[in-house]
Amino acid sequence: MYLADSRNSTAGTPGTAAAPDTTRPGRRPAVPGTVLALGAVSLITDVSAEMITAVLPLYVVTALGLSPLGFGLLDGINNGVGALVRLAGGHLADGGGRRHKVVAGLGYGLSALCKPLLLLAQGLPAISAVLAVDRAGKGLRTAPRDAMISLSTLPEHRGRAFGVHRAMDTAGALLGPLAAFAVLRIAVDGYDAVFTVSACVAALGVLVLVLFVPARPGSEPSTARTSTARPAATAPAPARPALRDSLALLRRPDLRRLTLCAALLGLTTVSDAFLYLLLQRELGVPAALFPLLPLGTAAVFLLLAVPLGALADRAGRRRLFLAGHAALLLAYGLVLAPLHGPATVVAVLALHGAFYAATDGVLAAATAGAVPTEHLGAGQALVGTGQALARFVCSLAFGAAWSLWDGRSALALAAVALAAAALGAARLLRTTDAPDRSPGGTADGDRPTPEGAPR
Repeated sequence: MYLADSRNSTAGTPGTAAAPDTTRPGRRPAVPGTVLALGAVSLITDVSAEMITAVLPLYVVTALGLSPLGFGLLDGINNGVGALVRLAGGHLADGGGRRHKVVAGLGYGLSALCKPLLLLAQGLPAISAVLAVDRAGKGLRTAPRDAMISLSTLPEHRGRAFGVHRAMDTAGALLGPLAAFAVLRIAVDGYDAVFTVSACVAALGVLVLVLFVPARPGSEPSTARTSTARPAATAPAPARPALRDSLALLRRPDLRRLTLCAALLGLTTVSDAFLYLLLQRELGVPAALFPLLPLGTAAVFLLLAVPLGALADRAGRRRLFLAGHAALLLAYGLVLAPLHGPATVVAVLALHGAFYAATDGVLAAATAGAVPTEHLGAGQALVGTGQALARFVCSLAFGAAWSLWDGRSALALAAVALAAAALGAARLLRTTDAPDRSPGGTADGDRPTPEGAPR
């Protein structure tokens, strides 16, 4: 961590005043170096993770003989583990100092260690244990990472910063399957080679985190809000929040509304896998092209994440979050409509990618403005966990509805539920829908700018 810490030694050394440019907020970058470094870590880590994701279903079903139903249950349980561990990661990371980076590093490290263990895991219990630890690592790192992005960025630029991070993350999601495909083509023992290369790439991601992500992102010049900020030597060390304080965040009206809306809309968000299966069956996508459908969504997400994040900073993050779900509802409508052909498929994938670009990082930016700085990790974890668990319940319900009726009927029911949920979410957020274009960010619950502070 020497390289990362040395770049901030001026801001963090006792008795040393803040860097000169802290008095000129207009010259601070909208996307600080910490965000770019974390984006690079996420890009590298996603290459590693998506290499595994691309081959794991085929590996466990064909090489290990696990049934598709068994794999579905395995994936669902592990996703639930990751969602619950996210709460612990957010709470452990709060309290200032190096905790955000340490907890995030632990999460990235756990996921990196799991990749070579897949070479040894042969049965269902062993595979389940390895994947559970991998999901636990992802759950640990998500909230601290988003908290570091928030701490490093001025409130009025958080939408853009999260958009840049999510775009870099999505670039890794695009490159991972391509890398796995290349390894399988050139390697004799394909699966083992994919796991080995994935482990090496994951280790590189941890190394980038250690070397280039500052241990105290909140001490960067870009995060100083006013020229009256006290030197580091006189700033009291924040106490680590108690668990009850983290859970009590839901008493805050802004965060409670965001969590309720994220969960409500998550209950009606059909999983990507089901949507791609419906595209293939309803719109006649050839089976050979099926693996390219996720890449279409990811490509649109990559293109729109930054511009939509910047738009959210100007027009209001909650508004764009709701608009993203409107795009998803339109995508459902196109799948259900009596339209066929490549143009419809492209339109559905474009709307699906726009949905993620307008909601993923935008929700994290809105959450950052709804909680105090010392509880950023716990706040991100509460909202993210509520959304993840709701989507897990939706997947189970949608699968059951598909089994009872058919995929088309299940999607029609999901579309009606999504429309109702969007109306309910709009009503919940009506009291805080003003554009959050100032550092005070009233629409996202940011605290007002101190009197006399520069804007």
